[in-house]
Amino acid sequence: MSWQDWYNALQKPSWTPPGSTIGMIWSVLYPILFVSIAFVAVQAIRRRLPWRVLIPFGVNLVSNVIFTPIQFGLRNLELAAVDILIVWGSIVWMMLAVWRHYRWVTFAQVPYLLWVTTATVLQLSITWLNRGR
Repeated sequence: MSWQDWYNALQKPSWTPPGSTIGMIWSVLYPILFVSIAFVAVQAIRRRLPWRVLIPFGVNLVSNVIFTPIQFGLRNLELAAVDILIVWGSIVWMMLAVWRHYRWVTFAQVPYLLWVTTATVLQLSITWLNRGR
């Protein structure tokens, strides 16, 4: 069974957005994330920012990237739920870590935080609705 057939067969909340909407949202968020991470990395390289501020950005990047292989490759809803909680927590951590240095970077993460909050509730709902599968 393809990953699309598998995902379509899962029980989902009635408010689940269509895949095209999810794709559109990420196409807006990924450039914001790229600019934010690149800016923070450059500032750390230039020693205008402590290196430790990069840690939550790295955790976020890794956990974000591995979500799709966990969810659709392994088809492991529980692990994907844990992963998206890490994504969500690392966004909050990123925002707090960079706040006193570059507030605009924190504000730039607000749409990302809002979307991942929605995606986290969605993932936890799907995981709950399909427990034992």
